[in-house]
Amino acid sequence: MDAMTTTTVTDTDTDADTGARTGAEASGDPAAGAEAVAAVEALLLVDLQQAFVVGDEAVPDAARMLGRGRELLARARAAGALVVHLQNDGAPGTVDEPHTPGWELHLPVEPGPREVVVRKTVDDGFDGTPLGTLLAEAGVGALAVCGVLSEMCVAATARTALDRGLRVVLPHDAHATYDIPAAPGISGVVPAAMSSRAAEWALGDEVEIIARAADVTFACATSHPDSHPDSHPDSHPGR
Repeated sequence: MDAMTTTTVTDTDTDADTGARTGAEASGDPAAGAEAVAAVEALLLVDLQQAFVVGDEAVPDAARMLGRGRELLARARAAGALVVHLQNDGAPGTVDEPHTPGWELHLPVEPGPREVVVRKTVDDGFDGTPLGTLLAEAGVGALAVCGVLSEMCVAATARTALDRGLRVVLPHDAHATYDIPAAPGISGVVPAAMSSRAAEWALGDEVEIIARAADVTFACATSHPDSHPDSHPDSHPGR
């Protein structure tokens, strides 16, 4: 996953766009995002790595998205839900090349049986990783997803989770991406917020899109996953 240059983010935490589609929005109810959301047993934090969330190449509004991620992480841990930090291994020379500063996870990991790091090399967090097995062994039937990039790793991972029969909750204010550059004869610049909105909409009717990460609730995973060679419960503590 390659980063695009954009403006430096600040630490100002802003409110997210509340125009996210929710399951109840089929009736046109504008308050649908405030309805109760059934609990999930796992949280997937997708590619919250230094290169994408801090500095000159961070996604726009990274501070807001990170704030939501921290809140989700704290509640998931408190509930005993399974927490999976997905970490992308970029190609040599890219901003997320393994063991470079940009590759490091931004949010600290608390290693243990219910919190692991899963490294990946493609957008889909299930492809070539033990993620599916970890979720199954923990008895996870529903999960929440947050992170970057909305139309790439977040969408690819969420789509595969849906294909595997998992219930997926995607908080609108907890994922982000970059502006899409102008393309002569096609379009001007597409703002990041519009790209993120289109990405979640493209996931279809099965995904549960909610306006606020604050409305996600967690339940304890019924068991904890066994250790797998491609998961790293005791490495990459983040910053």
